[in-house]
Amino acid sequence: MTPLKKYIRPGVLRNFLRKACEMTNGDCPFAISYEGEIVIVEGADCSEGFESGTDRTIAAAIQFDNFHAGELLLKMPEWCAEAERESYQRLLSFTAFSIQELIDNERARRSIAEEALSKYRELALLHRSVPTINTSLRLRDVVGALINECRRENYPGELGMIFLSEPGSNHFRLAVQFGLPFGSNPQALADSALFYQVANSEKGEIVNDLETEERWQDELPGLGSMALIPIVSPNRTEGMLILASENKGLFEAAHRKSLATLASVAGISVSNAFNFEGIQTLMNAILQALAEAIDSRDPFTAGHSERVAHLAVAFAYAMSRDSAFQDVLFSDQDLREIYYAGILHDVGKIGIKEDVLTKKTRLPKRRMDVLKARFQLLGQTSDFNWTEAFDVIRQVNRTMSPEKELLERVRDLGKLNWSIGDENSPLLYEDELDVLLLEYGNLTPDERNEIQRHPAESERILQHIPLQEGYANLLTIIRQHHERMDGSGYPDKLEGDAILLQSRIMAIVDIYDAVTQERHYKPASTRSEAMKILTLESEAGKLDNSLVSFFMENLERIEMLSERVKSTRVTHLSEIGNIATL
Repeated sequence: MTPLKKYIRPGVLRNFLRKACEMTNGDCPFAISYEGEIVIVEGADCSEGFESGTDRTIAAAIQFDNFHAGELLLKMPEWCAEAERESYQRLLSFTAFSIQELIDNERARRSIAEEALSKYRELALLHRSVPTINTSLRLRDVVGALINECRRENYPGELGMIFLSEPGSNHFRLAVQFGLPFGSNPQALADSALFYQVANSEKGEIVNDLETEERWQDELPGLGSMALIPIVSPNRTEGMLILASENKGLFEAAHRKSLATLASVAGISVSNAFNFEGIQTLMNAILQALAEAIDSRDPFTAGHSERVAHLAVAFAYAMSRDSAFQDVLFSDQDLREIYYAGILHDVGKIGIKEDVLTKKTRLPKRRMDVLKARFQLLGQTSDFNWTEAFDVIRQVNRTMSPEKELLERVRDLGKLNWSIGDENSPLLYEDELDVLLLEYGNLTPDERNEIQRHPAESERILQHIPLQEGYANLLTIIRQHHERMDGSGYPDKLEGDAILLQSRIMAIVDIYDAVTQERHYKPASTRSEAMKILTLESEAGKLDNSLVSFFMENLERIEMLSERVKSTRVTHLSEIGNIATL
């Protein structure tokens, strides 16, 4: 309708105009217009004759905050005298003034309500602060909540720091801070005698004159006073909360008591967070060991799962921070899910037979030895040129995509027989011909089906693991990493948007790593050759074109980020773009 609707309900406004109309004995209808359009009429059946500026229609502007909100219109009777016209004008002005008063009163009421709500939220935030500190299992969240609570409470001091103890050592590192001047070295503070004595005592201290403090050697120059509060759990000192100022004499005993209460709550949370990160690290190590055990079955695929995980995380991170993908934002949890999917995507290969998984040629050496003996025997009992014929077999056996002439030659050899005594046998048996006559690759249809079972097999194996909340898509990503956009993939032949974005990312990096690494059946391809392969797959409609284009355009950055994934804690993967991570 109009801006009036924001402050006055249409029903209330109509009743108001109806009462005003009754004051004219029903002779003068009222209307509200906005931007030249009649939006409400009372006292008349239609809006005709309400054009502002005509002899019979008078208008009064309605506005607030110097903002035009519409016009109040009154249509006078045709027989209106000059004296009555003035009366109608006063009625119109009074009605417009009353409407504006209604608006002002409503705005004042809402302002009071908003202020009260703001105060309520402020109190609720303070009330929730301790539970917030006590429920998170992420170190960054816990220390962030604690430092923010200190700032909200308006404690003295323009500087604040939280140091955390490194598990298994007496070393403390800076976790979060505010107010520190650029270029300062807060780590020197953690190495001071004052810091270590307070940490070992597990009791907070206030030093209101650092200049006279013997344990302070001006490790952080320019400070006048400081509050040091150990963050203690039942087992050890987990960290140190420090508030400091350039001024002297700012801190009081009440500050120490209040800060100690917060720190005691945070101590349990920090301990839990350390334990949680330890469990995460252990789980990550176990999963990596599982992936390495699978990869190690074939020395040519060693490290494949880990490289895919690193590249997939880097790819997803780069995407979610690029303007070309404004609707894509992967959180820490999402990146962890992608990481674990990459580590575990080939677990299902554990059920594939060794000779299929590591197959180098179409026929194994022992079978080729039998064929050689068979060809030699035929050559000894006839004028058959067995060496030339066997060379054809040997060449086809080790070629990924033999020429048609070679395949025709094999087909002709398959028509020959050899004999011992009265018994005739084919020179090449049916199962041998089937694999030798493959137009591409060295896997038979049955063997290819066995290989293609591994995504579904990975899902089957992993579904028995009780995954934590936040990994709802992990098994789906693993199952779909060989699906293709045109429906030609496996195991479910999904198409287009039925394939998760994370799965499409995994498909691209899986291919990229596979072609750039040496295999039994091929040498390693160069980066440019790999990009050509991805381009062809994209143009054929098998891979997501926009993702392939982004991957190729940003490959150097993605590979650099993948190197950072190696040295980044799995709980902080969204920080791989930073120089340092918590």
